[in-house]
Amino acid sequence: MKNKYSSLGPGLLFAGAAIGVSHLVQSTRAGAEFGFGLLWALVLVHLFKYPFFQFGPRYASATGETLLDGYKKLGKGVLISYYILNFAVMFTMQAAVTIVTAGLASHIFGISNDLVLWSATVILISLLILVIGKYKLLDNLMKYIVAILIASTVIAVLVAILSTEKTHTFIQIIPSGTAEITFLIAFLGWMPAPLDISIWHSLWSVEKDKTTLTKTATKQAIFDFNVGYIGTFLLGVCFVILGALIMYKSGQTFSSKGTIFASQFINLYTRNLGEFAHIFIGAAAFTTMFSSTLTTLDASPRAISKTSSLLFNGKIKLSYWFWIVILASGTYIILKYFLSDMGFLIKIATVLSFLTAPFYAILNYILITGKHTPEKHRPDKSIKILSLAGIIFLIGFSIWFLLNF
Repeated sequence: MKNKYSSLGPGLLFAGAAIGVSHLVQSTRAGAEFGFGLLWALVLVHLFKYPFFQFGPRYASATGETLLDGYKKLGKGVLISYYILNFAVMFTMQAAVTIVTAGLASHIFGISNDLVLWSATVILISLLILVIGKYKLLDNLMKYIVAILIASTVIAVLVAILSTEKTHTFIQIIPSGTAEITFLIAFLGWMPAPLDISIWHSLWSVEKDKTTLTKTATKQAIFDFNVGYIGTFLLGVCFVILGALIMYKSGQTFSSKGTIFASQFINLYTRNLGEFAHIFIGAAAFTTMFSSTLTTLDASPRAISKTSSLLFNGKIKLSYWFWIVILASGTYIILKYFLSDMGFLIKIATVLSFLTAPFYAILNYILITGKHTPEKHRPDKSIKILSLAGIIFLIGFSIWFLLNF
């Protein structure tokens, strides 16, 4: 058991990356607009995405390679497709999590209402953490951040449950109409995270073994992943509960912009639960978004640097540090000059994440069940069946969305 706990790290980084806009904004809005009516979607998307996320650490521990190395073995065209998709969304994704974090920082700490200034500050602090401590500090720090996140969120939920006098129904709802269906697809797209984060997980797993000079066994890697994944699911449920108990049928119109929604989120809780709840809600919200900002800033450069190296066989060296500067600079430019369009950009990114999910699901399944993974590390029959059901689910919902768009 001691070895299992010592292997914790990449799974918590996965949780830190996953628990962000999808939880604070999307899950809470799901509760605010549908009550408990979308719990079915939350359960199904976690169930059907599970194997494809798990294949990241499974492949890394079985082969000592990242999923990107595996993608190259499936064909250079696969790697090129990933490169294009990743480059297309990484700036928007980073801008999305950063601006929500900045909005919360402005609301909680005051000092300035300049969200671009706050965004630059958040990015700078994240950069310093990564530059000074590299992966080791990120790995260790995330354990504390996730612990604070879980504790503050659970306390906030308990306070909400004890304080509410509303009656609620658990009747499940199937959204109808373009606006509701688009929200559902965006909700599913980033819940608990885009499927390409399985690639990030494999990168973190390989990096952890390099840092600790140890080889993580497959069972330990999956245990670590399961801890993080179960955490993302439970916190998703918590944020839906918070939205349903406090915001549902409140009569308030909620903004689709994450920054404004975050402020509404905290203010509404304070009014309904009392000023004493502000610290718990604020801590839950801020740690949620800062963990996502930090891990995303680390992972996207890792992924695109590794992809560049594989595509050009190391002839063109665009390092992790090169890409982290490019990402930070690009994020700042988006927030400086396109802040008014962030809602639209986030919607595009979330919908694109869902529509590309079958692509990553099929790739991960082929890789983990094929000749490039040692037979003893391939998933058992039950996981294979769940994987095939998940692929059908993801493709089916994508078609349903396109037909109703």
